[in-house]
Amino acid sequence: MDTILEPLYIAVSWIIVQFHSLFSLVFDEASGWAWGLSIVALVVVIRIALIPLFVKQIKATRNMQVLQPKMKAIQERYKNDKQRQSEEMMKLYRETGTNPLSSCLPILAQSPFFLALFQVLNKIAGNNEVGVLNATQVEQAREAHVFGAPIAAKFMDSASKVESLGSTLADVRVVTVIMIILMSGSQFYTQRQLMTKNVDLTVKTPFMQQQKMLMYIFPIMFAVFGINFPVGVLIYWLTTNVWSMGQQMYVIKRNPTPGSKSYAHLLERMQKHLIAHSGVRGRRDRYVIKQLVAKGKDRNDDEKKFVSALAKHDLLPQADGTVVKSETPLADAKPGGGEPGRRQQPKRQSKSRRRTHASGGAGQRQDGDGGDAEPADKKPADTKPADKKPASNAAKKKTGGSSGSGGSGSGGNARNAKSGQRKGPQRPKHPSKK
Repeated sequence: MDTILEPLYIAVSWIIVQFHSLFSLVFDEASGWAWGLSIVALVVVIRIALIPLFVKQIKATRNMQVLQPKMKAIQERYKNDKQRQSEEMMKLYRETGTNPLSSCLPILAQSPFFLALFQVLNKIAGNNEVGVLNATQVEQAREAHVFGAPIAAKFMDSASKVESLGSTLADVRVVTVIMIILMSGSQFYTQRQLMTKNVDLTVKTPFMQQQKMLMYIFPIMFAVFGINFPVGVLIYWLTTNVWSMGQQMYVIKRNPTPGSKSYAHLLERMQKHLIAHSGVRGRRDRYVIKQLVAKGKDRNDDEKKFVSALAKHDLLPQADGTVVKSETPLADAKPGGGEPGRRQQPKRQSKSRRRTHASGGAGQRQDGDGGDAEPADKKPADTKPADKKPASNAAKKKTGGSSGSGGSGSGGNARNAKSGQRKGPQRPKHPSKK
């Protein structure tokens, strides 16, 4: 194994020596700060080199989330034919350009460096030269202490071995336990913020359950294996977990998964800025608007609310990622999709109100059918004084009868508003209609 990992021993030890020379300008070259910070710098160099793989990991994870419903349908359809199920899965991966192993690339890529650092620290604890480290440097690294614990000591080491490194068993175990707790806690928080803030909650798939299981399994694994790691390896793994946590926070804030809580917060921030300035801020906002316009009617609820809020201020997203002021008002847009709404229909009138209008219209028809009625605004010449009492019922009946027989009043030609029939004698039909 040493023969296979010898190139990695040389690479890891060379990086540590170079940073140790740099930090020795500030700290004592035999101190734990110089050697401990050299290990931290090693992690930073490795993680910077793994950024392209981290980007592929994000894309692969999102593609796997999108494909989970289709994968579940294939499993249900070919549950009795495992070979056909595997063929359909591989076909789906090829059509979508998804590689399931891409989500594990950062961990797989840094695993050889992790094993190489583990072996280098073990050889330092045994006072053996390794890589480019000479005997003097190995002796300095072996005696270097971080918070009272040698960087080559382990939690499970015996008291005699710890004393040979110039420390006590209590100091080593306290430091290692604190580091293991911080290492497991940072791993748990990183996975938790991924599950709670950067996962599309509208799609319930088995992938989410797997991620939830890993959120609890990984910290336990680190706690179990951590008691067998040297202090220097714990520094390495704690540093890489903190780096992953910060990197994950940056990605969640700048490029969240559509449908997640972080995506809703991003749209809310963009909405406030667009309404205030009527323009996008940068390339990230343009990319989000492009994706939103390309979806069309397939937008989720957060995206529909975003478009509707812009429409209320007459702002229209464009396919090139910009937002323009619309010439036609869009304030009557639907709240769901930002499209103009229909004209609101008038409310239906009540039955009593319709009867009132009908009786009023009947009165107007009576005046119109008589032929001799005068306009309403014109007063007749023989109008009675207003202070004169109305005639009695008998007089009214007598007057009505005489007018009906004479044919000169309007009562004989008036229509009955209730039945629609004429009162009095009918007009003779035209000779052509006989």
